[in-house]
Amino acid sequence: MPRTPSVRELLEAAVGDIGGAERPGQLAMADAVAKAFSSEEHLLVQAGTGTGKSLAYLVPALLYRRPVVISTATLALQAQLVRRDLPRLVEAAEPLMGRRPEFAILKGRNNYVCKHRVGGGVPQDDGDALFEVPAASSPLGKEVLRAREWAATTDSGDRDDLVPGVGDRAWAQISVTSRECLGATRCPEGAECFAELARERAAEADVVVTNHALLAIDALESIPVLPDHGAVVIDEAHDLVDRVSSTATAEITVNAIERVARAAARVADERQVDILLGVAEGLGATLGTMPEGPLNPVPPLLSAELGALRDAARNALVSISTSKDDSPESLLAKKIARSGLEEIGEVAAKLAAPTQYDVAWLAVEERRGRVLRVAPLSVAGLLRSALFETRTVVLTSASLAVGGGFDTAARSVGLPSSEAQDETPKEGEDALPRWRGLDVGSPFDYGKQGILYVAKHLPTPGRDGLSTAVLDELEALVEAAGGRTLGLFSSRRAAEWAAAELRERLKVPVLCQGDDTLTDLVRRFADEPETCLFGTLSLWQGVDVPGESCQLVVMDRIPFPRPDEPLSAARARAVDAAGGNGFMSVSAAHAGVKLAQGAGRLIRRTEDRGVVAILDPRLATARYGSFLRASLPPFWYTTDREVALGALRRITQSTDAPSAEADGASEKS
Repeated sequence: MPRTPSVRELLEAAVGDIGGAERPGQLAMADAVAKAFSSEEHLLVQAGTGTGKSLAYLVPALLYRRPVVISTATLALQAQLVRRDLPRLVEAAEPLMGRRPEFAILKGRNNYVCKHRVGGGVPQDDGDALFEVPAASSPLGKEVLRAREWAATTDSGDRDDLVPGVGDRAWAQISVTSRECLGATRCPEGAECFAELARERAAEADVVVTNHALLAIDALESIPVLPDHGAVVIDEAHDLVDRVSSTATAEITVNAIERVARAAARVADERQVDILLGVAEGLGATLGTMPEGPLNPVPPLLSAELGALRDAARNALVSISTSKDDSPESLLAKKIARSGLEEIGEVAAKLAAPTQYDVAWLAVEERRGRVLRVAPLSVAGLLRSALFETRTVVLTSASLAVGGGFDTAARSVGLPSSEAQDETPKEGEDALPRWRGLDVGSPFDYGKQGILYVAKHLPTPGRDGLSTAVLDELEALVEAAGGRTLGLFSSRRAAEWAAAELRERLKVPVLCQGDDTLTDLVRRFADEPETCLFGTLSLWQGVDVPGESCQLVVMDRIPFPRPDEPLSAARARAVDAAGGNGFMSVSAAHAGVKLAQGAGRLIRRTEDRGVVAILDPRLATARYGSFLRASLPPFWYTTDREVALGALRRITQSTDAPSAEADGASEKS
């Protein structure tokens, strides 16, 4: 008779199957996840690099009585789960469970080939159209031809299976957005639709892997996109609030209005479409005179024009032809027009009169021009009602305990503080969701493997870029490390400036983000040990280069959000108004996560040794410095420049790097 193995049995079998060793942190996490599922109490678990947290949540997920959704922030982790971790786990589980567990991956519709579009059944949006017949010899033409050839033979239709990949414009020729999709029942290719087949596989799976954006759409919108499930595991949970905020942000551009108007012209009253285009032209002229920044409040003229845009979109929507032509082409044209007009009307109405719970602002982008945006002031309430009150949730990350505790992360997603959840609810109030936090540590001995060096003697960073003193400090550190440096900078300008300067001063190769594709830059950095790699936010997480190629991680400044970033600034003001500390709750919390992610690039295996150098004295001198340092791995801490340089020189000279205690350091946190 088939039986259900215990979490420990299945974990032991899975680890043994890959030739691994038992890790105490992994076992503790697996037990905690299983307990959370059975008790229906939410869990926040910090698991450092090397813990093996993927198996620690996949094993109990596979054994849970209901399907479990695994949500990730990055494509890299999704690929690791479905191509490596889950196939190995299923092989180990089958003989123990007496059946073969099923898993599936589910992405947004535009990540799959649309057979109807490939067959010429979906008109290309005029605003984004390629040339009618791209020149076969052009890079774009070659990508389109290769994508179409692949689309004719693929079994999955999944964009990630097209290797090498193609750009967004080429991919748009063989895919559709949800707005452009007819739906399975009306589409001639509905029975063989790759996106629908993926949903069917997900509906039968024990574990479904998806991304934060799709999880947000499923939780926040009325139309479910994920199959029925009893629990959610959110990996890379430090990114959840930003991803949900992005999903919940609505925007309008004049170009987008014009594209919708062109689509509507095929099926709507011509006079109403002309009115819509006229309103768009007036809106564009007004936006051209306005400065970038928050709309608090929305200027009367802009509010009036947005109201006119709302009315014009609604009138055009009402005028859409009610002809009985039910051909796929006619139905699709009407669907695209209705969807676009409805969206414009809704966003315009929200922007014209945002509530106290909304943040509206005007952004100016190099490629898209002027963009009006509106976002919820907080997504905590949305997440609490749509996610945490309906199912059991496990959040995990290597950087979840901001400031050394879980309360900051808990409050950001709508959970109460650790103290508040223990309070007895008042009469008529619902009980607060319950959660617990767990830090299972890391198999690495950070105190012996790495040093956190804060350059306390440097000037406080200003707005004028990198000072001469900072560049001199950077030069000395990189020289002591013999290259082997990952430089994480707060802006592209700072990264490029530092790269150009050090290329003049040092003989080691210095790569900079933008010189080549990020994948190729990271590969060169890993393959050429004396090479340095400088870049911005995309390098702060996801770069996994163990060994001698990365023995120094440098951050030019504490990565606070920009003070003129409208959403962060509004959230900080709201916390202040409620009697809290907006700077600590928003800016410091954001910086703590980013610092932890950046510092996590240094130690990737038990043999690694090195230094994390932060060239911002505020980490040592400011009152919030201890909060931020508590967010980092527990490196040996010093502000002594000679200690850091001496350690780097010894690491460079010997493969048997000394422990941090043997470095003669004179300070400890």
